Amino acid sequence: MNYFNRILNLGFTLLCTITYSQTQSTLKYSTSNKGKLFISWGGNRGAYSKSDIRFKGEDYDFTISDATAKDKPKGWHIDYINPTRMTIPQTNAKLGYFISDHYTVSIGLDHMKYVMNRDRNRNVNGYINLPDNEPGSNYNGEFNDENVFISSDLLKFEHTDGLNFIYTEIARYDDISSLFHINNTDKFQVNITEGIGGGLLFPRTNTTLLQKDRYDEFHVSGYGLSANIGLNLTFFKHFFIQLNAKGGYIDMNNIRTTNDSADHAEQSFYFFQRVVSFGSIFKLKK
Repeated sequence: MNYFNRILNLGFTLLCTITYSQTQSTLKYSTSNKGKLFISWGGNRGAYSKSDIRFKGEDYDFTISDATAKDKPKGWHIDYINPTRMTIPQTNAKLGYFISDHYTVSIGLDHMKYVMNRDRNRNVNGYINLPDNEPGSNYNGEFNDENVFISSDLLKFEHTDGLNFIYTEIARYDDISSLFHINNTDKFQVNITEGIGGGLLFPRTNTTLLQKDRYDEFHVSGYGLSANIGLNLTFFKHFFIQLNAKGGYIDMNNIRTTNDSADHAEQSFYFFQRVVSFGSIFKLKK
């Protein structure tokens, strides 16, 4: 009897092992995400809310109210894939890791471009009192919510090298392929993703203020918060296209404007991006 039980137990164990092995062999690569690494590169179009921009120095302190801005896209340009010039357009880069089947942690860079609209009237508060021997002294005066023409000679204000948002992000991915009756997700998979992030602004601001020499170095100028929702289309297990709508808030309280460290600008605003990215995903361990 004991001998029979041993044979029965051995047979049951062997059957379970075979069944498990068969299940593992038929399990699709795309079924589980935990342990996968992904990297992506893409481009964006940006939009910005109005903002009050304060310019402050030893001889001036004035605020331009409700300043507007635009981005500076290059369209479908070869610079996006030219290794020597791919940081010039408005681009997005991300490196991430699946800590579970649904959740990722990642680091990213959004290289946006912000160009303040100039050569138009804006309300200004504050004062300019430069020494008479400085070229910008012809703008001297007291401003009490006055309507002033912001000419290119008075001010050029751009984050075009660029409005660099360096962030960390937590995101969730969910496979919705079944909604489209897709059975073999190893060939084509549809995911929806949502994420939140935060990080630092590291711009190289192109500013000509009151005809002073500009400061032309990268610098930490503030922080940003963001949220996004996207559609991820994965092909043949390892390649994907991702479409994202991303919005957030940026607070920059230390924008360098001239070679004089006493000169700086402050602004805060909301941003919105439409992003198209291309990437690859793969497992670190088998």
